[in-house]
Amino acid sequence: MALQDLSAHDLIAGYKSGEFSPVEATQAVLAQIDRWEPHIAATYLLRPEAALEQARASEARWLKGQPCGALDGVPVTIKDNIATQGDPVPLGTKATTLTPAPADAPPAARVREAGAVIVSKTTMPDYGMLSSGLSTFHAISRNPWDTTRTPGGSSAGAGAAAAAGYGPLHLGTDIGGSIRLPAGWCGTVGLKPSLGRVPIDPPYMGRAAGPITRTTADAALLMQVLSRPDPRDSMALPPQAIDWSLVWRQDKPLKGLRIGLHLDAGCGLPVDAAIRTAVEHAGHLFEAQGAVVTVMAPFMTPELLAGLDYFWRMRSMLDIDALTDEARDGVLPVIREWADSARGMSGPEVFRAFSATHATRVATQMALQPFDYVLSPTSPVGPALFDWASPTNDPLRGLEHIGFTVPYNMGEQPAVSVNGGYADAGNGKLWPIGLQIAGQRFDDLGLLQMARAFEQLRGPQQAWPSP
Repeated sequence: MALQDLSAHDLIAGYKSGEFSPVEATQAVLAQIDRWEPHIAATYLLRPEAALEQARASEARWLKGQPCGALDGVPVTIKDNIATQGDPVPLGTKATTLTPAPADAPPAARVREAGAVIVSKTTMPDYGMLSSGLSTFHAISRNPWDTTRTPGGSSAGAGAAAAAGYGPLHLGTDIGGSIRLPAGWCGTVGLKPSLGRVPIDPPYMGRAAGPITRTTADAALLMQVLSRPDPRDSMALPPQAIDWSLVWRQDKPLKGLRIGLHLDAGCGLPVDAAIRTAVEHAGHLFEAQGAVVTVMAPFMTPELLAGLDYFWRMRSMLDIDALTDEARDGVLPVIREWADSARGMSGPEVFRAFSATHATRVATQMALQPFDYVLSPTSPVGPALFDWASPTNDPLRGLEHIGFTVPYNMGEQPAVSVNGGYADAGNGKLWPIGLQIAGQRFDDLGLLQMARAFEQLRGPQQAWPSP
C-alpha cells in the first residue's frame, strides 16, 4: 500500500521500525495532493515546505527514539475555521477580514503538541452554513468519488481530503452535521463527539470539533489527543481518563445491546431506497450478533426543524447586517437570501424558533432512552451536484437533509458516520452511503467501538477513488 494510503497506526509502526520516515510519508501525501487537487480543490494554505520542515524535525526525533507525542510525524489537515497561529481564518467567505490568528485553537494546539505534521488547512463554504463546498473565498470543493458531485459540508475539504488520501487524519467541525455529512458522502469515518468532549474555541451551542478519517481506529487515536483539556472552552466536559485504544484492541460485546433502527427522520427529505436498504442491512448484521434491533418512531418534526432553521436565519441576518456594504457583497448570495428571509420575524417568532433548540434536545434525549445505540442514514439522499448549495438547491429549503444529524448536536450525544455501502450513481460511478450510529451522551468510546464492530461485520470497502 502506498504511504499516503496508510493509516496513522501503520505510519507510526513504520516510523518505529525504521521502514520509512515522516519525511517520506509527507512527500507521498504532498505528491497525492498534487495529483488530486486540480480535481477536488480541498486545500487552503497548502505549504509543502513548511510541512516538510515539520516532517524533518519529526524524523530527527524518531531517529533518537524520542517521539514527542502520539501523532509524531503523522500528516494531518485542519479545517479553515479552526484557528492556527499566524494564519487568517476566512470562514470560507470573502466577507471576512483576513487577520492572523493570535494562537492555535484547542484542536490545532493538541495535534501540534502531539507532533503531527500539519500539511494544509481545508476548505469550507461561507460561514459553514452549507452542506457543500460552495464558497466565495475558496474554489469549489468536489467529491473524489464523482467530481460532478459535492463532498458535502461544511467540512467540505476535510471530507474530500480524507477520501483522496491527503494523509490519514483530518479535523472538522459540526453544528448540524458538518462532519458527518461529508464523511457519509465521501465514504469515510466522521465523528461528532459529545458536546464538550473536544475543547473548541469559540464554543457555541451544539458546535463540536472532531476527526474525519478512513478508519475508526484512526478516529480513536485522534480523539486520544483532541480530548485533552483546554481552559478556553467554557462548555468543555470535565477531563476524563478514557482508554481510546480499546477501540482497536478490544472487541465490543454486541449480544443484548438495544439498538434503535431510525429510518424516518419525521421531517425533511424522504430516504432514498438504496440508503434505507443499507441501514436495514446494518441492523441485520448487528441482530445476527445477538443485538436486539427495534424500529424507532420518528422524533423530529417539521416544526422543530423549521424552528432551528429560522433561529439560524436570524442569527446569520444579524451577523451579515453588522458587516460593511463591501463585506456584505462578499457573502454568497444564497446565504444572503436565506438570512434575509428572517427580516420580518417578530420577537415572539424569534423566541419560538430559539426554543426549538431545547425542544429538540428534550425530544432526542427521550427518544434515545430505550436504546444503547441508534442506526440511521447520515443523509436521506446522496450528494448533490458540486455547485449546488444543498440537496434541494433552494435557499429556503437548505436544511431538509439534516433531520438525522442535527438532533444529536442539540441533544449533545455523540454520533459517527461510517461507510454503510454504495449506491449506483447511474453514470458508471458509485456513491458511498453514510450509516450514522448515535449513542448516549458521554459514551464516545462505546460509540467508536460500535463503529469498529460495524467495520468488521461489513467487511472490506471498495478501493478508494484515484485521480
